[in-house]
Amino acid sequence: MPFTLSTLQLTLAEPAPYRQWAVLGLLFLIAAGFAIMNLVLSAIMGPSRKGKTKDAPYESGMDPVGDTQRRFNVRFYLVAMIFLVFDVEVLFFIPWVTIFPRYKDLAAYMPASATFLMLFAAVIAFTAIILLAYIYAWAKGVFKWD
Repeated sequence: MPFTLSTLQLTLAEPAPYRQWAVLGLLFLIAAGFAIMNLVLSAIMGPSRKGKTKDAPYESGMDPVGDTQRRFNVRFYLVAMIFLVFDVEVLFFIPWVTIFPRYKDLAAYMPASATFLMLFAAVIAFTAIILLAYIYAWAKGVFKWD
């Protein structure tokens, strides 16, 4: 059988199926080996002194004062939830910003002006809903710390 360029391209373009899984298996072995190596080296090389001061909880360089079961004001949790809402809004804006400049590419499926209006209306509606949630939280006094 004579050697041709098309034969070479065919054999080089299609690697054996086990090679793809072998790379993944090698990645898992390296990750597991790294984790085990860190644990073993920490146990061998780390200090092993015990004592009252060493076993006490450490928080921001200060000695712990008071009861650990102290209740927090619910406003801390509400502010955290509002942060998550705005974080999700940013996650929505990232794909929107990448798609919006290329709205003309979607013109094959619908007219360009309809695509532009649809994308713009979606982001305006989403922002309005988030803004209403922010106004509601403000009206309920979530941001007052006194």
